[in-house]
Amino acid sequence: MITLRKSHERGRSEFGWLDSRHTFSFGGYQDPNHVEFGVLRVLNDDRVAGGGGFPTHPHRDMEIFSYVVSGALQHRDSLGHGSIVRAGGVQRISAGRGVSHSEFNPSPDDPVHFLQIWIQPSARGLDPGYAEKQFSREEKINRLLLILSPDGRSGSVSLQQDAFVYASILEPGHVLRHELAGERQAWVQVIRGSLSLGGQKLEAGDGAAIVGEKVLNCEAATQSEFLLLDLPED
Repeated sequence: MITLRKSHERGRSEFGWLDSRHTFSFGGYQDPNHVEFGVLRVLNDDRVAGGGGFPTHPHRDMEIFSYVVSGALQHRDSLGHGSIVRAGGVQRISAGRGVSHSEFNPSPDDPVHFLQIWIQPSARGLDPGYAEKQFSREEKINRLLLILSPDGRSGSVSLQQDAFVYASILEPGHVLRHELAGERQAWVQVIRGSLSLGGQKLEAGDGAAIVGEKVLNCEAATQSEFLLLDLPED
């Protein structure tokens, strides 16, 4: 079964410097029908104006990763890490027993667009940690590029959960096939463009929960960028 979560149905927070769309309940947006999808707890589609950002704040017991769509995202944390992640890059914070961090747009003028996604870890009280990696556009063209995995396989960033995250830029007319093993489910989030997934059309900002399917076929109507999260079943 494929259940769509249309872009316009998401929650929204606007603070001048921030325009954020919430697929699941977050902050002041609470919807009992959209709290989480298995271990996937937060999927925020954020646009931060030049010079804006999130001041230092704490997290614990959550795997948090950001996928930068355009612009750049500056990160600092209580573990001593500081970096700027640019378009195509991924950063992951394992909050574990506790970590504080800030995220800012280092450009005074240009906005940054990124997805911030929270996945519940396999256990509580783990060691906190940080990792990041830059992936090129070419690596994603007409393929599912593994960007996060439990063991960091194939050059991906490691994640403390049995979850696999793929990124793709799919050209019109191309089809990608992904098989789901037993007791697995998936979430597809379209960032740009238009996709057909199991005969259903997804536009930019749309998401889809996939349960009980063994094979996913993603076909692009226009050049499309999307994430596919292969997750354990509830």
